[in-house]
Amino acid sequence: MASDLIPLPARTLRLGMTLPYNLFDANGKLLFARGQVLRDSPLVRSLVDGSAWVHADETVEYQRALAHRLDTLVMQDVPLSDIVKADASFRLDAQAAPKAEQGPREAWSDLLLHTHSLLREAEPVDFPGRLAQLRDAALKRLHAHPDATLMLHVFESSQEFGDYSARHALLTLLLCDLVARQLQLDPALIASLHGAAMTMNYGAGAAHDRLAAQADPATPAQRQALSAHGDRAAARLAAAGVTDPTWLTAVRLHHDAGPGPLAARGDGQKLARLLRRIDLFGARLSPRRSRVAMSGAAAARAVFLDELGQPDEAGAALIKTVGLYPPGSIVRLANGEIGVVFKRGFSANEPLVAALIGKSGSPLSNPVPRDTRLAAQAIAASLAPAELKLRVNLEALLKL
Repeated sequence: MASDLIPLPARTLRLGMTLPYNLFDANGKLLFARGQVLRDSPLVRSLVDGSAWVHADETVEYQRALAHRLDTLVMQDVPLSDIVKADASFRLDAQAAPKAEQGPREAWSDLLLHTHSLLREAEPVDFPGRLAQLRDAALKRLHAHPDATLMLHVFESSQEFGDYSARHALLTLLLCDLVARQLQLDPALIASLHGAAMTMNYGAGAAHDRLAAQADPATPAQRQALSAHGDRAAARLAAAGVTDPTWLTAVRLHHDAGPGPLAARGDGQKLARLLRRIDLFGARLSPRRSRVAMSGAAAARAVFLDELGQPDEAGAALIKTVGLYPPGSIVRLANGEIGVVFKRGFSANEPLVAALIGKSGSPLSNPVPRDTRLAAQAIAASLAPAELKLRVNLEALLKL
């Protein structure tokens, strides 16, 4: 191994990022050159998890982040023996964000990394402040490009069960923000809902990720371990510095808020009901190793009717906001083409679709916009994500 090579900490790299340095294996073999984009593959995932090596003089970000981490440990009077271990074990946190402007996919990957890291820290410092930074970064992109952001998050969540809990937290945040504005909730309530959306499963992330990755359904022991996780999450949040009672109540009750109108509920119970329906919708759109993700229309139907088979106020608000076929979902058109919804339309069942597979069954060279208000281009069926047998060029879709 070359003497000037050093290991990158786990999760310094991100899927979709453009490499600012060359990547090597532990024996000094060049794996990826500077300027290449990290595409998803088993090798790349192993590098993300911590088996990548780089030249020390190329990693300014690494050195700065390590120096910041060491300074923090010294200020906290951490024993010297623990500080010595920091070089091999530290992880970049949300305050060590890249300075260069990021594209949508790279920004999503970065937010996912930092959300995962923060929600897993055993004793986080300034948890509310750091969570607010992540929230603001996600919502800034949503408000600037709502349909493109929805498409990216829904599509990627429907294709990938890795980092399930962090993906679900961010997707729930985006959906909650859109629904809250549709319902014209008070800004203070929206802020409480934002926090609850990102932290409803606080402390149970590792268990949810294991469930998403295992081939078998949840065992009775696993179901028992996750029971009442809302209560435990609320207690952990309070210990981490969250003082908003509405936020904490929404988290505590998000699995226990039953059907019925929203107006008669207290603020925390109202947000818990909204969170419950949006949580269900996002979960239906996301796969696990043991089951495929639902189609967009099937996920919408699952939240439109409540537990008693009656129209659900919260579910109806969600569908009115994102449509019966949300951006990022897969559909078949009347003309036989298959494509991805990339923009919400004038009505819930008439979005704009990017055709990816022609009526002959062959992939199109570029995505072609289709207006589903036209009879020949109307949506004929909503498809489960697993039915799309094509590697999608998301960069091309994001330019539409």
